[in-house]
This record gives sequence, structure tokens and C-alpha cells, in this order.
Amino acid sequence: MALLTLVEDRPTPKAVYNWRVYMCAIIASFASCTIGYDSAFIGTTLALQSFTEEFQFASYSKSGLALLKSNIVSVYQAGAFFGSLFAYVSSYFLGRKKSLIAFSLVFMLGAGMMLGANRERGLSLILAGRVLAGIGVGGCSNMTPIYISELSPPAVRGRLVGIYELGWQIGGLVGFWINYGVDSTMAPSHSQWLIPFAVQLIPAGLLLVGAFWLPESPRWLFSKYRREEAMKHLCWMRNLDASDKYIIEEVNYIDADLERYRTEVGAGFWKPFAALKQSKVQWRFFLGGMLFLWQNGSGINAINYYSPTVFKSIGITGTNTSFLTTGIFGVVKTIVTFVWILWLIDQLGRRNLLMIGAIGGSLCMWYIGGYLALNPASGTGGLSGGGISAMVFFYLWTVFYTPSWNGTPWVINSEMFDQNTRSLGQASAAANNWFWNFIISRFTPQMFDAWGYGVYFFFASLMIMSAVFVFFLVPETKAVPLETMDRLFKVKPVWRANKTIMDELAEDQSFRQNDSDDVVLGEKSDEGEVSQVERKASADIPKISSISRNSQSSLTQIERNRVMCTVLHPLRTSRQVEK
Repeated sequence: MALLTLVEDRPTPKAVYNWRVYMCAIIASFASCTIGYDSAFIGTTLALQSFTEEFQFASYSKSGLALLKSNIVSVYQAGAFFGSLFAYVSSYFLGRKKSLIAFSLVFMLGAGMMLGANRERGLSLILAGRVLAGIGVGGCSNMTPIYISELSPPAVRGRLVGIYELGWQIGGLVGFWINYGVDSTMAPSHSQWLIPFAVQLIPAGLLLVGAFWLPESPRWLFSKYRREEAMKHLCWMRNLDASDKYIIEEVNYIDADLERYRTEVGAGFWKPFAALKQSKVQWRFFLGGMLFLWQNGSGINAINYYSPTVFKSIGITGTNTSFLTTGIFGVVKTIVTFVWILWLIDQLGRRNLLMIGAIGGSLCMWYIGGYLALNPASGTGGLSGGGISAMVFFYLWTVFYTPSWNGTPWVINSEMFDQNTRSLGQASAAANNWFWNFIISRFTPQMFDAWGYGVYFFFASLMIMSAVFVFFLVPETKAVPLETMDRLFKVKPVWRANKTIMDELAEDQSFRQNDSDDVVLGEKSDEGEVSQVERKASADIPKISSISRNSQSSLTQIERNRVMCTVLHPLRTSRQVEK
């Protein structure tokens, strides 16, 4: 299979896959650069000699220091938890674009506050600044995947949302290496540890400036009845005229989806909360939250935020050596993320990636934990042969984890909610991510102190459980249009749902093609024959409308589209009506 082969839900003009949609995804993903950078730089910054001396870490007891470090790290996640919930409010009233601008400003305010900390002022400015910065990234972590998914053609939706994950890894790569750089080239000083904190402002500033250029999400504009503006943005994004068949079909899908949910759920700020009474909505909220539980249960954020502690447990000694090992970890993650975006996410699909990553990653964690149980790290001297093998399995774990659980939960959560609950659903998913992120970052130091090698067994067990969860409960969303997700989640068994939907879409496309052929034949008929067909079709419209009203709840999205097509275009579908 070719590297960039696309799986399309319907014939798609090449113009749709243009630079504009990719550029919008890249600009929006500066938000994830900011998140990735913080997750990488903070742990190694806390290990810098200049930082530990300025804030007198030596004066703390072992347990007191573990608590202090966990607080510095985890207040960021606490802020992000609330930021992801605030994003629902801003998204509803301001839209995707203005929300990104607002949250980037909040982040920059928090990052600026951190730069004012010193020995005299203590850590209060860093703690307060990290709360504000967390609110900013929490909001952005909600908005960015939604925004990108709503702009994306189905065939490349995974790839485009994957750019969000790539931004996370590029930010992380810089964050993992920056302290190695300042530690190697600068003497310990106030400026040495200040530089890593200041770099946070760069991606946030790029997001703020770039967001003014971004178009608003057409789907959001349609939901607000701003049709003229929505059509303008959609045509610009697809690089097609408003009269193009692809645009007409996409708008029909969006309109049908919005109309259905206005009927079933209603429109308004509080209506999605009322939709939570529906079991299908509750189920998707549950799945979204559980995906992030399993993601954090893999151990990734324990490694991101406390990499010096993790590598010390394996036997890596020396601050600079630990920074170098962490930097290599960042390089591996970034390289594998490129492979994930270009091929894996839209070829292997979401389900397969999650299951393969969970099983492979679990085996690696079992090996590392088993090695440390038999050969506890002494903290002195170099790595033994077994220690080197443990490091190899750690990097192998990175190869399994990165293209699976690192970004795929974000992709699935950006896809599986309908238009009326998408903002609230993504807010819930992002809040779940930051909640579990907070739990892991808050207690990782204490876990290593109390459990030692048992921490790796803990993460290995959770990864095995996640594979079982995905197999039985998570359907494949690859190439499925956003407007067809409701149908996807109704199909049983779960592992066959994607194939069933894609077969239905192919059948629907065949129906449309036959419909088009009938138009050509109709145009060749004489005027009298056409009038007769029109009268016959018009007589059947009330019957079809009655079917649409009485059976709407049992019809699939595709079947409803056919009914709409029949009502709106009786001449084109006369052959089907007569049958």
C-alpha cells in the first residue's frame, strides 16, 4: 500500500487536499507545541543545579522535596482541568477561533508571571503562573482537536488531527533538549534556569498571531445560522466553488446532521447537558474519559514530568547524562510521530494502533520492572549489560506507545461526538485527560519512593487492560464522516462497525450515481414524458415525507439522506419511487 494512499468516504476532488487545510492545522497546533514543551522541560528544569540552589531544595526532607516537586508540576494540570471546562463556554459563545486567541493570551500571562520568580520572592509566582498557564493550555487542548477535525476532509482527518500530536512532540523535543543545552553551555545562574521558562512564550506567541489569520470553523458557523459566512469559509478551505457537487453534498450532510440534532436534542447552551440523559451520549462521554485514563495509565506522564527520576531508577547517573537520555527519548517520540501521521493513523486505523501499542508497551514495561526487581539500581557506576537492555526496552516502549496511545485518543475524541455535543464532549474528554494527568504527576515521586520497580508492573498491567477495553468497546472511526458517527456507534459487534458503515457509504454513493444517471436520461426525454414523471413523483412525495417523519428514529443517516434526496429531487429519483 502506498505511503500516502487515502481511504475516501466518497469521490473527492484533488483540490480538497490543499495547502490551506494543512496550514490551518499547523497554526492551530502551536497550541500543542506549548503543551508538549511544558510536559518535557519542567522535570529537567527542577533537576538543574541553578534551580535547586536558588530555591534551596537541599533544605527539604526527602518527602518534603517530593511533595514540592509534585506541587510545582501538578498545579499546571489542575489549571488545565478547569481550562478545558471553561472552553465549552467560550466555544459556544465565541467560536473556535476566538477561543484559541483568548486561551493563548491567558497562557502568555501565566508564563510571564513565572519569569518574575527568584529566591527572595520564592516559588509563589511560579506556582500561580503555572495555574494560569494550565488554564490556557487546557482550553487550547479542548479547542484545537475540534477545530482541526471540523475543517478536515474525512480521508485525511486522522492525519490533520495528528499534526496536533506532532506539534506536541516537537514542543516536547525542544523541552527535552533545552536543559541539556543550558547545562552544557552555561554556568549555574539565575539566567540558566530562566531561559527554559521564557521559551514557553514562543509557541504561544506564534499561536496568538497566527490565530488572527485562521478562518472560523464552517460547521460552527452553520450551527449559528451564519450560512453565508460558513459557505465562504468552507469554499475557501476546500478550494472549490459553492456550486461544486462536493460542496453541495458536504453542506447537505452538515444541514441534515444539524437538523436531526435540533429535533432530538434542541439548540442552545444548556441543551447538550440535557442530551446527557441519552444513553448513546453518556456512552461516548464514558469512552472518551476512559481512553485518557488508559493513556495516562501507560506511564507516559510519569516519564515526561519526572524523566530524571525514571532514568535514575534504571541506573542512569549524573544530571547531564540524564538530560541526554531524556533528549534521546524526545527524538524517538518525534520520529515515530511523523510515521504515525504520514501512514499509520489513516492506514492501520485507530483500533489496531491502540491494541498493538498497548500489548507491545506492556511487554516492555514487564521486562523493565522484572529487570529492576532482580537487579536494583545502585545509583553508582555505569550501566551494566542488563541495564543497557532495560534502556533498549524503554526506547522500544516509546516506539510502541507513541504511534498509539500518545495521540490517537485525541483523534478519536475529536471525531466521535455530534455537532451539538462536540464542544461539551471534547471538554469532558480534555478534562479527563488533565484530571488523570494531575493524578499521575501529583503522585509519581511518592510512587517511586514507595513501590520502586513495582511502578513499572503497575503501568504494564493497565496497558494490558486497555487493549481488552479497546477490542470490545471502541469502534474504528477511520474515514467515517463526522455526520455518520451516530450510526457507527450503533453497529454491533464493535469490531465490524467500520466495515459495515463503509459498505453503507459505498451503497449510498452508488445510489447517488444512479440518481445522476436518471437525470441524464430524463433530460433526453420529451417535455410530456418529463411532466408525467414529475406528476408521478410529486404524488409520492407525501408518502415519502410521512416515512421520513414516522420512521426517522429508525433510519440510518444514509437512508435519511436518500429520503431527503427523493423529496427535493423527485424527477431525479422517479425510477426508485416507481419501484
